[in-house]
Amino acid sequence: MSAAARVGIGGPVGSGKTALIERMLEAFAADGTDVAVITNDLVTDEDAERLRRGGRLAPERILAVQAGACPHTVIREDPTLNMAAADRLERQFPGLELILIESGGDNLASTFSLDLVDYWLFVIDVAGGDDIPRKRGPGVLQCDLLVINKTDLAPHVGVDFPAMLATAQAARAGRPVLASDCRRGAGVAEIIARLRRDVLFTPAEP
Repeated sequence: MSAAARVGIGGPVGSGKTALIERMLEAFAADGTDVAVITNDLVTDEDAERLRRGGRLAPERILAVQAGACPHTVIREDPTLNMAAADRLERQFPGLELILIESGGDNLASTFSLDLVDYWLFVIDVAGGDDIPRKRGPGVLQCDLLVINKTDLAPHVGVDFPAMLATAQAARAGRPVLASDCRRGAGVAEIIARLRRDVLFTPAEP
């Protein structure tokens, strides 16, 4: 049986990574995709516990990795803890199709090792400032899919969102950029469709 696809979800603290995963789990539950999640926090299981409390996925399908002082170490330089967690999930759930691996909140230089993931998203948010795409960090430039979250906050934080989106698209030179408002669920369907096409190799839902 083929291994589950592994998708990394990175981005700064507070950009909405866990909220995006919650929305994704709702969509995958609705269409029957067999999914599990690995979270990474510095010294707690906070994000894993939030997902378990949410009830969108069986608790045993959510594993927590404690990254210690440096969150990017366990997803890039030495991803063995996350690889072991993913292997454990695959052994426990033989029909598993997809494992979402959420990094701990980090800076714009955070990237995933391709020994760990097949594909990775980087989530930034409007409230972090419209200069984020202009800073051209490796996370923004190298990810397979850039997600700009919290679009609903743009008028409240003085951000010209269309200009921010255009800057991100120019910086990524044709690589995909999608927008979302995870609080309302806007844009999540497009993210799911991209994962279906590029990772799961299944048709998007009509």
